[in-house]
Amino acid sequence: MEVMNKRSSSFSDGKIRMIQGAILALALTIFLGNLMMWIIMPTFTYYQKWVPVLVAATNSTFFDIQGPIMMNFTFPILFIAVLGCLYVHLEKKKSDTVTSSYCNKDWLKILKKPKIIKPLGIVTWIELFFLAMFIILCVWYFSAFVYFHYSTITTYAATKGVEVWQARIDRLALVIGLTGNICLTFLFYPVSRGSSILPLLGLTSEGSIKYHIWLGHMAMTLFTIHGLLFILFWAVSGRLHEMLTWDPHYISNVPGELGLLVGLILWATTFPAIRRRMFELFFYTHYLYILFMVFYLLHTGMFYACIMLPGFFLFLIDRYLRFLQSKQKVRLISARVLTCETVELNFSKISGLEYSPTSIMFLNVPSISKLQWHPFTVTSNSNLESDTISVVIKCEGSWTKKLYSVMSLPSSVDRLDVSVEGPYGPASTHFLRHDTLVLISGGSGITPFISIIRELIYMSSTLKCKTPKIFLVSVFRNTSKLSMLDLLLPIAGTPSGCSSNLDLQIEAYITREIEPAQEKSEPLRTILFKPDHSDAPITPILGQNNWLWFAAIISSSFALYLLFVGLLYQYYVYPMDHGTNKVFPYHTRALFNMLFIAAAIVIAASAAFLWNKKKSARETKQIQDMADSAKSLNSLIAYADQDLESLPQQLLDKSIKTHYGHRPDLKRILLEVKGSSVGVLASGPKTLRHDVAAICSSGLVENLHFESISFTW
Repeated sequence: MEVMNKRSSSFSDGKIRMIQGAILALALTIFLGNLMMWIIMPTFTYYQKWVPVLVAATNSTFFDIQGPIMMNFTFPILFIAVLGCLYVHLEKKKSDTVTSSYCNKDWLKILKKPKIIKPLGIVTWIELFFLAMFIILCVWYFSAFVYFHYSTITTYAATKGVEVWQARIDRLALVIGLTGNICLTFLFYPVSRGSSILPLLGLTSEGSIKYHIWLGHMAMTLFTIHGLLFILFWAVSGRLHEMLTWDPHYISNVPGELGLLVGLILWATTFPAIRRRMFELFFYTHYLYILFMVFYLLHTGMFYACIMLPGFFLFLIDRYLRFLQSKQKVRLISARVLTCETVELNFSKISGLEYSPTSIMFLNVPSISKLQWHPFTVTSNSNLESDTISVVIKCEGSWTKKLYSVMSLPSSVDRLDVSVEGPYGPASTHFLRHDTLVLISGGSGITPFISIIRELIYMSSTLKCKTPKIFLVSVFRNTSKLSMLDLLLPIAGTPSGCSSNLDLQIEAYITREIEPAQEKSEPLRTILFKPDHSDAPITPILGQNNWLWFAAIISSSFALYLLFVGLLYQYYVYPMDHGTNKVFPYHTRALFNMLFIAAAIVIAASAAFLWNKKKSARETKQIQDMADSAKSLNSLIAYADQDLESLPQQLLDKSIKTHYGHRPDLKRILLEVKGSSVGVLASGPKTLRHDVAAICSSGLVENLHFESISFTW
C-alpha cells in the first residue's frame, strides 16, 4: 500500500510538473510577443504602418484608439499574471516528499552562482543577464526614438518656430522621458507582496526589493533629466510661460512638473544615509507615490500609460487586499520575552492558513504608531503549530524598542491591539534537494532559520522523510544573545524524538566575550493576553484556494474596467470627438480611467474577500469561543508554567557548542562540509552575507549552492 501511495504521489506530481511546464512555456511566449511590441514601438514601422491601421480599425469601436493600445500592452501581462496564479496554485499541490535525486538535477546551478558587484551587492549570473537585457532594451528604446524624432527635426523645428538645435533639446527631453517610462513599467512588480508573476521566475517579494530600488533610481534619474531638459528648452527658446500650461488636448506640463517635484521628495528620502537614520521620514514620504502616479497619468494621459498600467494594476489589487486584511484586529495569545531584547509574539490562526518557511508577516501596533508597518520573519511551522503563528522581534530601531519596553514592564500588559498583513513567502521550499544544509547567521539573522529547522523537525518526525544534515553557525555579540537559540523548538507539540531523528549541529560564536558570563541567565518570561470579542484569528485573505481567487479578481476587475471605459467612450467620448467641434480633454480621460480602475478593483476584490470571510466565519467563531472559555485560559496558564527542561530541550542543548572571543572561520567550515549537494544559506549583516557569497563563488568546491536571505528594506 505504501508503495502504491508513493507511485500515486509521484504520478500526480509528474502531471503537475507537466502542466506547470506548459504554463511557463505559454507565459514565456506571451511575454516575448509583448517584448516585440515594446521593441517595435519606437520605430517608423509602428507609427507609419501599425498606428494608421489601429486608427482606421477603431473609428467606430467601443474603446476608440485606447482599446487596441491597451490590449497590446496591458492585457498580455495581466494574462501572464493569471497564468502565474495557476502555476503557484499547482506548486502548493505538489507532494512535500520530493525525492532528492530529482531536485539535484539543477541545470542552472552555474548561472545561480553568486557574484559580488558594487554597488549592486550579491547578484547571480542570471540576475546580471536580465539586468544587461533590460539595459539593452532601454538603450534600444532611447536610440530608436532619437533616430525617429531626429530624422524629421528640420520640419519639426519649422513647425514649432524654433532653431534646429533647440528642437533637438526638446526631442531629447521627450525621448529620455519615454525611456524612463520603461523603468516605471517594471517598478511595481517587486513590491506586490502577493505577486503571481515573481514566482514564475522563482522570486519572492522580499527578495526582489533590490530590483525595485534599482528601477526607482533609474526612473527618477531619467525623469529628472527629462524635466530639466524641457526647462532648458523653454528658457533658450523664450517659452518659459509654457511651464504653466495645462493643455486639455495633449501632454500637460503642470501635472508633469508637480509629479517630478513629488518624485524628487520621495527619491531624496530613499538613500541609505537618510532611510536608516530617519526611517519614519522615509516611510511616510513613500506614500507620496499616490500623488506621483496621479500627476503622471494627468501628465501623459492613458496612451503612454498603457505600457506601465499592468504592473500598477496588479499592485493596486495587492494593496487593496492588504488593506482589507489590515482592518481586522487579530488575536494575540501570548508573548515570550528574552533578556537579549527580543520578543516572540504568538497569534491565533485558523488551521487552514498554511505558509512556507522563511515567510514574513507585517505588523502594525496602533499604540506605538498607527501608520507604520514592519516586516518580521515567521518562526512557527504551520504543520507543527496548526493553531498558532509566531514572529520574533529583535530591538533594532525606535519602533521595536518601544514594543520591547511595553512587553518588559514589571506590570505586564494584558491586551495589545495588533493588525497584520500576510504571511507572505515562497510557494514551496526545496530543502530536501541537499544532503547538508549550512545555515550561517549573524545576530537576529537567525530568525528565518528557526522556521527552516522547525520544518525539518516536522518532516523527520512526522512524515519520516530523510532530511539533510543541519549545521547552524550563529554569531552573537555577547552571551545574553544565546537565549535566541531557545526559540528553535516550537512553543508546543514538539515530537519527543525530533532531536534523535534530526541530525542537528549548532556552533555559536560570542565575539565580544572571551569566557562565559558568570551570572546565571534569566529564563524566558511568558506573558498571557486576555481574549477580546473584537479580536479574530489570522485567516487567509482569500481562503485556502487564494491563488485561484486572485486569478478571478485579476480577470473580473480588468473586465469591469474595460466595460466602464467602453461605456464612457461609446456614449460620451466618441460622440464628442467625432460629432462636434469639441474634443474630450486628455486629463479628464485620465481621471475617469483612474476612477474606473479603482472602482473595478474595489468591486471585484471586495466581493471575493466577503465571500471567503463568510466561509471562514464559523471557524473564527469557534476559536473565539474557545479563547473566551475558562478551560482555554487554564490550558494557557499550564503551558506558560511548563518546565523548559523537557527532553527535546535537553537534546537541543547538547547539540550546541559555544566559542568565545573570535569569529568563525567561514572558509574552513564551508570547505570541510561533506556531501554531493550542500545548501548554504546566509542571513544577517551585509558583510557576513558577502563573505559567505565570496567563498561559495570562489570555485574552490563545486558542491556549494548559495542563497542569501536579506530583509533590508
